[in-house]
Amino acid sequence: MTDANKVMELSKEYLWLPFTQMKDYEKDPLIIEEGEGIKLKDIYGKEYYDGYSSLWVNVHGHRKQEIDDAVKEQLDRIAHSTLLGATNVPATLLAERLIQISPPNLQRVFYSDSGAEAIEIALKMAFQYWYNNGNEKKTKFVTFSDGYHGDTVGAISVGAVDLFHKIYNPLMFNSFKVPFPDTYRHPSDDPQEVMRESLSALKETLDKHHEEIAGLIMESKIQGAGGMKIMTDGFFKEVENLCRTYGILLIVDEVATGFGRTGKMFAVEHEEIRPDIMTVAKGITGGYLPIAATITSEEVHQAFYDDYTKLKTLFHGHSYTGNQLGCAAALANLDLFEKENIVASVEQKASVVQEALKPVAEQAGVGDVRQLGLMCGIELSKDKITKEPFPFEERMAYHTTLTMRKNGMLTRPLGDTVIFMPPLAAEESDLKAMVGIIEKSIEETITD
Repeated sequence: MTDANKVMELSKEYLWLPFTQMKDYEKDPLIIEEGEGIKLKDIYGKEYYDGYSSLWVNVHGHRKQEIDDAVKEQLDRIAHSTLLGATNVPATLLAERLIQISPPNLQRVFYSDSGAEAIEIALKMAFQYWYNNGNEKKTKFVTFSDGYHGDTVGAISVGAVDLFHKIYNPLMFNSFKVPFPDTYRHPSDDPQEVMRESLSALKETLDKHHEEIAGLIMESKIQGAGGMKIMTDGFFKEVENLCRTYGILLIVDEVATGFGRTGKMFAVEHEEIRPDIMTVAKGITGGYLPIAATITSEEVHQAFYDDYTKLKTLFHGHSYTGNQLGCAAALANLDLFEKENIVASVEQKASVVQEALKPVAEQAGVGDVRQLGLMCGIELSKDKITKEPFPFEERMAYHTTLTMRKNGMLTRPLGDTVIFMPPLAAEESDLKAMVGIIEKSIEETITD
């Protein structure tokens, strides 16, 4: 039996948690010990709704029997062997399944262990694609303001969330940044005008610099860590068209949006986008194990296919790439998508959440509610009319999530935005209960 108090003290003494000011953690510590369905339980036995899918990864809930069994069955065969120069059965079968559900132009799967690593691989692929084809000028990338693609050096170099990235500027390579069409923070109330302004800035950048640009990277349909900002319909397609016009590879980051989260298997399906390279992770294993993939076209792959002496090989790899346990979990996850018709159910559940969030949008202190499928952001503002934010020092969204924890649900803030991203398996009654906790917690925090 766990000695809860001892483990709590050990966590304070020895751990350094990601994206966490440890001085905050020491004031409000939390250690999860168990999970069942869409609930988590801490070491003292208190239950919480998993309101952020354990950082956007969980799909079917915790301890899903089919995935549990798949991992146990794979353990009876082998836990891991390298993918360097050899493959394994689950990784091979999963590659086929991924290609079957990806946009039809994508044909090759390169595995890694996390979304950030998948992005690093995509950047190296795009850079080396042009190099291998004899064009050494194309070395730069285009990205959007408030874009987030992970925390490794390459990923932050094409990221643009100042809170996360600014301090590391001396480590980063330069990329061209163009404004994302943020309809909430823009002076204009016309989404089409905001979209045109962003596209105009992008076209100007491509006009001037297309000969040195290897690729454009963007999150798919919605910016996640940048605050759940949703693209105006048609924007994504126009960006794709510009990439084709100027001969630039389109890299789409589906790490957060993939596997049903937006009401489509991949968010590119909303506008029938055909990326040259697409990255996936998070929900790929149903939230069980760290597997990621960089999926690319055969055209990109062929730029690397040659005699070894030509040195066109992609010299990149990780020790646990294509791990059998993770791939077995991913295969079981995809079986469940088919068996339980997950993507269609998300569309229905999203409408339930949309209706439930209407009273939240009317609350004092709520500036904007944004939603795509089961990806939701509630941006808190001091003034609804002027959109004036709360003072940074008040950390209003952070304190709201602490109130939510007290009321029985876990999530994390992104700046002034409270994130709500439940497991896709959540029942409609649970979704309503979770939104009720959000509403109650905002009221309690703002009025305090």
